Amino acid sequence: MDSRLHGFKDYLLKEGKSQNTIQSYLLNIREYLTWFQDTFDTSFKKLHRENILDYKAYLLNVRKFKGKNLNAKSVNSKLSSLVSFNKFLIESQIQREIVIDKRDFVKVQLEYANPCSITKKDVEQFRQKILEDNDRRLYALVTILAYAGLRISEALNIKMGDFNLETKELIVRKGKGEKQRIVYWNTKITNAVKEYLKFRKGEGEYLFTSRKSEKINRTVINKHFKKYSTIITPHMLRHFYASHCLEMGYSVHEVANQAGHRDIKTTLLYTNPSREEMRRKAELL
Repeated sequence: MDSRLHGFKDYLLKEGKSQNTIQSYLLNIREYLTWFQDTFDTSFKKLHRENILDYKAYLLNVRKFKGKNLNAKSVNSKLSSLVSFNKFLIESQIQREIVIDKRDFVKVQLEYANPCSITKKDVEQFRQKILEDNDRRLYALVTILAYAGLRISEALNIKMGDFNLETKELIVRKGKGEKQRIVYWNTKITNAVKEYLKFRKGEGEYLFTSRKSEKINRTVINKHFKKYSTIITPHMLRHFYASHCLEMGYSVHEVANQAGHRDIKTTLLYTNPSREEMRRKAELL
């Protein structure tokens, strides 16, 4: 089975999936195979629709995370992995038929509330704490995430030749789906990057260098974030960027272009009220 999972990993790489997606898919398939072995006490040969439906019921009604049943989004994430695994098995001629597709996903009502739960004041206080600790590398990175809206993987992949401090332009070369885009940034970012470059160590090709490798690892960044906040994460700063841009008068299409959203519906979420605003209005009823 390890060889089959290795083949599935190669298939996902060929499909252009990100490393995070690949790791998630492999974990989900391992979980399915463990469930299959525990349930039927026999080795896995191929996917059967009946098994998939039983597994879906198990995920919805039995499997728990932190004492609670999995929500629909978590279940759909696991089913999505099985959709790709099904396609891989067909391409590998291990089976012929499609036994699961997106029509089998749990129906989820589109989330109404704006996913951003932090304010500009929260972001500025967060940046100031980092600055007062003289961590100019993290300060520059946080400023880029908050005011250019990059994914953390995109920010850590910035190379020295990808940005121009004079024109305030950045080429994101490895966006989601391997798509390139031009991002325009502000003076805050220019100033933060200029100051960081004065203290930047090494002469590697990546902007954010590490003493141990050619670029800093995202797990290291996550640990640094937790030193300063239990709420703010790299992805939350991306939520803040999209929400803040719309508040400042950007059009939905401009935000989608800057943030690299593949689906305009993702951007439209940020036009909705915040969760706090929804709770406040609920109390008025």
